[in-house]
Amino acid sequence: LAMAHEAGDMFIRGGLVNVMPSVNDNTGAGLDLDVDNNLQVGVTATYMYTDNIGIELLAATPFTHDITAGGTKVGETSHLPPSLMAQYYFGTASSDARPYLGVGLNYTVFFDEKLSTDLDQNGQTDTLSLDDSFGLALQAGVDYNISENLFVNASIWYMDINTDVTVNGAATGDLDI
Repeated sequence: LAMAHEAGDMFIRGGLVNVMPSVNDNTGAGLDLDVDNNLQVGVTATYMYTDNIGIELLAATPFTHDITAGGTKVGETSHLPPSLMAQYYFGTASSDARPYLGVGLNYTVFFDEKLSTDLDQNGQTDTLSLDDSFGLALQAGVDYNISENLFVNASIWYMDINTDVTVNGAATGDLDI
């Protein structure tokens, strides 16, 4: 059997993507902000530049996360995290298993940010804005050959997402997600 991992080949992967933020709240507002996990459908398209070097683009349906402060839901945000990766595939094009490592850039677009509470207790629901983010993206994965044109993939990604947080039109700091 031969996998479609040869120079000039292009392949598409599809499946479930679980975004599991690990939040560092640098807003200075003392809110203990956190962002919950979200599961969506994701797709990657990879072009094999050589038998061992690929270029991959990640796309997904929008992720929507609950935002909590001290464990209580205070709002939500949606985002899209398109990422472009350069990958190195170990082994040969005919290997049954092809582990790979990737490095690239992530651009996260935030939208539909909203707060559902009165954080400053002035009698009005507060507004929230999160700036888009550029950051480093890393991945490790493996493809396993099922048939000539079908394989199973498992991968893990790390994306550095740092967004400036604005509440009620005033910058409050940044949030590392």
